[in-house]
Amino acid sequence: MRQIPGYSLWVGNIGDVRDLKAVLAADISAIVDLALNEPPAKVTREIAYLRFPLVDGAGNPPWLLRGAVQAVAHLVRSSVPSLVYCSTGHSRSLCVAATAIAEVKGMPPAEGLTLVAGSGPADVSPGLWQDVQAALVNG
Repeated sequence: MRQIPGYSLWVGNIGDVRDLKAVLAADISAIVDLALNEPPAKVTREIAYLRFPLVDGAGNPPWLLRGAVQAVAHLVRSSVPSLVYCSTGHSRSLCVAATAIAEVKGMPPAEGLTLVAGSGPADVSPGLWQDVQAALVNG
């Protein structure tokens, strides 16, 4: 689990969300689950839990992509300490977090991706990235 510099936003993987002590120690208030291929996380009652089951590649419904990005953008705008995660924490979580930050800050999505990817390992699926951008433009 790693924090995006300058934001109350962390990106992570399935192992991170299973370590509730670390999540609570970071004062995270909301968890955004993007991993279709993982079972829903078990969290405490105090944490808001949002699930947008995405595949790591092309073919996700545009409404689901828009919903994930808009939810994370709202959390960022509201300064809610939040963890966005997927299976490995290298693609879906980065893609959605980057696009949400770009939307909030009014910057191009590629700048948001550079910011988020600069905090650690990244391997964003080109098909997913393209579909997220198309969903927001056409939404």
